[in-house]
Amino acid sequence: MHGLIHCKIEIPESIQCIFFIGIDRYEGLHHMSESVFVGLRDKVGTSKQVAIRRETMDIKEMVDRRVAPYDGVIGMLSGSRREGFSLEGSDIDFMYWPNNHRVIMDMSQSEYYNKANTTLILSDSFESPPGFTLLQLLTPTTDRDVQSACVRMNDKVYISSSAFRQIVLLCLAPPGLNVTEHGPCSNFIIKEEHEGDLALCFVCDFWPLSASSWINRCHSWPDPEVVDDIVRNGCHFVAIGHPLGPHANEEWRISFSQAEYKCVYAMNHCQFLTYGLLKLFLKEVLNKQLEETNKLLCSYHMKTTIFWAIQQNTLPHWCPQNLLAGFWVCFKLLLKWVYKGICPNFFIPQNNMFLTKVHGSAQNRLFLQLHELYKKGLACLLQSPSIRSYIIDVLYNPRVFVCTDENFMKSEVDCDVELGYKMVDRITCNSRLNIDLHSCVKYVYGIEQCVDLRLTHYEVFMLQRLTASFLRNTAVVLHNMCTNTRANKRMYIADKMSRHMLKLAAKFGNVSDMLFIAIYYYKTLRYREASSLIKITKAKLAQPYLMYNECVDRERYIEAVGGQSLSTKMRQAVAKDIILDTRIFYISELIPEQQSALQNVVHVLYIPVFVMLHFLEFLCYRHIDTTLSQAALDELQVLVHHDQGLYVPDLLRDISWEILGICQQITGNHQAALYSYQQSLTQYPLHQIHTATQMRIQDL
Repeated sequence: MHGLIHCKIEIPESIQCIFFIGIDRYEGLHHMSESVFVGLRDKVGTSKQVAIRRETMDIKEMVDRRVAPYDGVIGMLSGSRREGFSLEGSDIDFMYWPNNHRVIMDMSQSEYYNKANTTLILSDSFESPPGFTLLQLLTPTTDRDVQSACVRMNDKVYISSSAFRQIVLLCLAPPGLNVTEHGPCSNFIIKEEHEGDLALCFVCDFWPLSASSWINRCHSWPDPEVVDDIVRNGCHFVAIGHPLGPHANEEWRISFSQAEYKCVYAMNHCQFLTYGLLKLFLKEVLNKQLEETNKLLCSYHMKTTIFWAIQQNTLPHWCPQNLLAGFWVCFKLLLKWVYKGICPNFFIPQNNMFLTKVHGSAQNRLFLQLHELYKKGLACLLQSPSIRSYIIDVLYNPRVFVCTDENFMKSEVDCDVELGYKMVDRITCNSRLNIDLHSCVKYVYGIEQCVDLRLTHYEVFMLQRLTASFLRNTAVVLHNMCTNTRANKRMYIADKMSRHMLKLAAKFGNVSDMLFIAIYYYKTLRYREASSLIKITKAKLAQPYLMYNECVDRERYIEAVGGQSLSTKMRQAVAKDIILDTRIFYISELIPEQQSALQNVVHVLYIPVFVMLHFLEFLCYRHIDTTLSQAALDELQVLVHHDQGLYVPDLLRDISWEILGICQQITGNHQAALYSYQQSLTQYPLHQIHTATQMRIQDL
């Protein structure tokens, strides 16, 4: 058995027979590694695309944290999306924690906080297994959820993890959304296609003593400045106890999610793609085999494997030619762990992550499964649909040239798609911030402070998008504040400022952002000005090089805007859905829908840009030219009835049918409006507007 476990890289004879007929053994492996590297790069992303995903999210969270109220909630994207992956079917993980609660490791650390406005919690890990702890409430809390989860043990007050999980689960289960418990998280599923985990946790500004050995191990990786940054930012505590611990229902697990994504950031691109290969291997090979071993291993085990492999220098050079060798190192390390029944946590090695799952008969079956794959050697990768073709291509064409240099790739459009559509936040509103004028101004000021930092190209672009979003919201909030005032001069000044902010936002935004100015003009009864802007926007949306919903004619796009600045591309050639914060009333005709969504804790309405275009056309032309108004309604009706997901995405069909019904009801066509409202009710309830829909049906 010892031969299976040692870490020296071996190429079994089975691989030689399958892979290297007529190919030099060493050179052939390198060539095949390059082919798989390119295939993974196409699937996972280039280093530039991965940087876009990471940097745009980093800067958004930096701004959010700078402006978050002290008694508010801080959020962080975690998991594979935060690490830079955008694999099909991968879920979205979020962590949230109360900003005015802090966990400390010992009482001496309490002197760093103002106890008048900060709730202090003590980590008591004396009796808990490694990696777990009890959380003792030291000072009073005004948070009702935390209060409800408190239990008394030995004359001390502790926060129960199991009680806290149940409270959070109830809070996050609006009608129509499938929410279940998943470890420390609340798992939500949208239309069986999009899945995510949300964990409400507590933050600690200090690095745990139990993880101090990790600092001492970081000789070659990660770099010292990365280690310092990780340690300086502390850790989190998530609501799950150790099943074998003395207080399983009360214990909390130490979470290193923030440290983990920074370690992933510290990987080179070959290491990152090897990690991606491990994730695909788990999903497409390991979890597709024996049913009794399915789910014994998870992507966190794969991450832990490559962390250890990199840090222990088991492969001297992580480069495209060695990608398969790197995978094999990780696979053998995983096999060794399953054989021993020990998977050491990367930060706290004493925490054996196999302790409760991979043991006994399950461990034996899993080891036999892995050993069968081991005997096949790298040929086991032929069982992966995502990887198979890149291996077979080299087998059939051993002398084909494989280019691994990103500089020779035409990835400009791919990067623009990444910036335009695949950013996870999609510039949505921050529901944890207030929407009064003071908060809006504070957010813009927070963005201004970031301008002085040393920012990357993509971070600057993201700041521009954030600025555009909050300038729009500020303009509408300012107008709504001054609508009921009798001071004409004050109204005039507010109107002038609002228009200026909307025009400035349009300069930072994309093609569809011009519709926000049209919405404002319609709201302030400037129908001709609004219709003029709608015409301009409509012409831009009709351009053959337009990028919308990740669809674009690449050649025409490059001909029109290739090589120009990101801002120019967005302003001239990119259209996005219209995003309305449900707490801000932009347009009176949609107030019932916004109120219905808000009642069900939905803070955003996503409206397809072409639906909003025809909607505004219809509303404005009713006051100018009824013939044109009817023409706009006809276009809207054709779009909603017959579009196959290109211009009206499936998840946005509830609000699209609703808007069509509103227009039909305004014209007096009640029968058509009733049909549209009924269709809205049959769609997936993404926006939770059913209360408004039912009310409109009753009005008919």
